[in-house]
Amino acid sequence: MNEPLIAFIGGGHMAGALIGGLRRAGRDAGAIVVVEPAAAQRERLQREFGVAALAAADARLARAATVVWAVKPQSFAAAAAPCAAHVAGALQVSVMAGVRSDAVARASGSDRVVRAMPNTPALIGHGIAGLYARPAVGAAERAAVEALLAPTGATLWLERESDLDAVTALSGSGPAYVYYLLEALVEAAGAMGLDAAQGKRLALATLEGATALAAAASEEPAVLRAQVTSRGGTTHAAIGVLEDAGVKPAFVRALLAAQARARELGDEFGA
Repeated sequence: MNEPLIAFIGGGHMAGALIGGLRRAGRDAGAIVVVEPAAAQRERLQREFGVAALAAADARLARAATVVWAVKPQSFAAAAAPCAAHVAGALQVSVMAGVRSDAVARASGSDRVVRAMPNTPALIGHGIAGLYARPAVGAAERAAVEALLAPTGATLWLERESDLDAVTALSGSGPAYVYYLLEALVEAAGAMGLDAAQGKRLALATLEGATALAAAASEEPAVLRAQVTSRGGTTHAAIGVLEDAGVKPAFVRALLAAQARARELGDEFGA
């Protein structure tokens, strides 16, 4: 086993998505170690991926070339304390929301910190993660982070760490907005006489097809919408109701609220 060791601090869903991606990409199980206090989580990781799962940090972490912080923000300080003596020589990658890179650098003893803001579609390889690297992170290390996250979906580098608050609001929380729309479409289907299964199938296929078309098209979303919205037609009637209700500006306000909350969490869990 000649691959550099990757250590995960925390073994929850996002860590599992990353570990699963690494294993599918061919990384040896012996090149991955996880620190996870919960016995059930440790057993799951060992069973599914064959990796070493530790109940507590120990000297084995000193061999890690990369440390991935994947604990809940409120648990970071407690999780970092027993790791600090072992991880200062590693590249630090944080997938924690609201914990700023200064806090990770102080807690780990390393200024080589990359923050990543992924989203839940990463669990099936269709996510996107916003990335920010501190100046001490080199080009080869940026490439290593991209390779780490590649099995979970796309990546987008940002020049300012503060922009991760916007990423959190847009794509980090974004799946919930899609599910909210899906709920409304299925509810409307029922009001129009379709059963729940029919409504869900039609709504899911429509959302998938529309986003795929938008990704492939050269036109902006407003143009694509106009192409479907014939004056006096059915779509025009529907869009008129949404415009009268102020849905678009409400969505903008919602994302700004999420961005503000992300900033507040950063203030709370480590500036």
